[in-house]
Amino acid sequence: MSTHDVVNQPPPRVDVDEFAADVPLREAVARYDADWALGELGAVGRHVGSAEFQADAERANVREPQLRAFDRWGNRLDEVEYDESYHRILASAVAVGAHTSAFDDPRPGAAVARAATFMLFAQVEPGHACPVSMTHAAVPALAADADLAAEWMPRLLSREYDGRLAAGKASALFGMAMTEKQGGSDVRANTTRALADGAGRWLLTGHKWFCSAPMSDAFLVLAQTSAGLSCFLVPRVLEDGTRNVFLVQRLKDKLGNRSNASSEVEFDGTVGFLLGEEGRGVRTIIEMVSRTRLDCVLGSAAGMRQGVAEAAWHVRHRSAFGARLVDQPAMTAVLADLALESEAATALALRLARAHDADASEQEVAFRRLATAVGKYWVCKRGPGHAAEALECLGGNGYTEAFPLARRYREQPVMAIWEGSGNVIALDVLRALGREAAPREAFDSELAAARGVHAAFDAHHDRLRIRLREAAEVDGALAQAHARSLVAALAVALQASLLIRTAPPAVADAFVAGRLSPDRGALYGELPAGVDTAALIARA
Repeated sequence: MSTHDVVNQPPPRVDVDEFAADVPLREAVARYDADWALGELGAVGRHVGSAEFQADAERANVREPQLRAFDRWGNRLDEVEYDESYHRILASAVAVGAHTSAFDDPRPGAAVARAATFMLFAQVEPGHACPVSMTHAAVPALAADADLAAEWMPRLLSREYDGRLAAGKASALFGMAMTEKQGGSDVRANTTRALADGAGRWLLTGHKWFCSAPMSDAFLVLAQTSAGLSCFLVPRVLEDGTRNVFLVQRLKDKLGNRSNASSEVEFDGTVGFLLGEEGRGVRTIIEMVSRTRLDCVLGSAAGMRQGVAEAAWHVRHRSAFGARLVDQPAMTAVLADLALESEAATALALRLARAHDADASEQEVAFRRLATAVGKYWVCKRGPGHAAEALECLGGNGYTEAFPLARRYREQPVMAIWEGSGNVIALDVLRALGREAAPREAFDSELAAARGVHAAFDAHHDRLRIRLREAAEVDGALAQAHARSLVAALAVALQASLLIRTAPPAVADAFVAGRLSPDRGALYGELPAGVDTAALIARA
């Protein structure tokens, strides 16, 4: 009797067109004026679904970046060595504009096409998305200085990739160094100092607790001047070809995001260039923060899609107790619920992307001001639990490093932390609600557009309006104590509104029943009776 015949195991999920397979993403791209990009996105979907790209994704996370602080003779190098797989992934993402294509060709739907491209790459290998996202977000920040923009913008918009630290490169990627160990999200507590050298440059001294992608060509850095917290552009290589002082003290040993190097860096007379008005550093980076928060939503939604795709593949090819797993009602309910969560996240992510397009109206700008923070809080918070449930669908296989969902499970929490953890985002939402009426009114208009279809949604919207009025009347401490539940209610309402208006009735009905009805469940797989689970799974 042979003990080594492999039976009842799914075939490898490789050479898949990830864009064609993702029905909600394809529909959202067409809905939000980016149907002109369908051909290019199909090519991206086939690339990231290829066996070669998946192998690179695994290899880049297994062969992690290594710090080379010194050469053999003791000279400072401060370089990070990546496996060639990481360079191939990053080069292919840049080549199709996953970083700055929306700014390079700002037509209607450009931000949507770029978002979909970003999501397809991040679905399979999320670590490289960090420098891609930061480069994207640096573009609006550079608008604060015409001279710096003229110097750097062509390089940011380039589709070339060059991983060397060198002067005269035709392309560039950006990183950020904002937080410090004593402050974290409280960047106003920063102690890094910047002194003008009298020749148009500034010299920075200080320690940054988190500096992402330290091999980037330039960084946006916050530092204190006599006028207060200011923003600086810090290049790694100066115009004469010499290395700027950029002392990489160590690489962070992180839970996930292993292919991407995050570091601590020391500045000691490091050359920087003032970006924006001195003392108004937070104002300079505010639009950049909005863009990176959007990418957190995109990255979390991409991770959900990976979880659904891998789980669906497994349960369609695996049998137990006399039937395929997908045909067993308990598993059908779990997979359908996971697919529903993924579709809701995708719908919200692409709607936010459309609001970030260059042709956004004043109402759209007001909407995204509030909705981006709301979406960032909720979708990123839902990511880790979703990954855990998807992993469980694979059973023991899911818990091993031979399959990609263990890596995804470690990856999802970073999106909830990066660019503001839960409390920071919830308090930002409160500030956005109280600062001016336009964001609140634009958000409410988006919800109101779905009224009259589902009584449960209308009732939720009515309660939400009451809560918003009450939140404006109570003292600050009480409002903060209940901020999280308010933001969650706003997020689920927005997702429901989008699905009611844009998704097939089976999807919208399931979401309202599973997220807003009195008998909704607390865990995945607890959908109320009457939900068309077969229709949800068919879209997965």
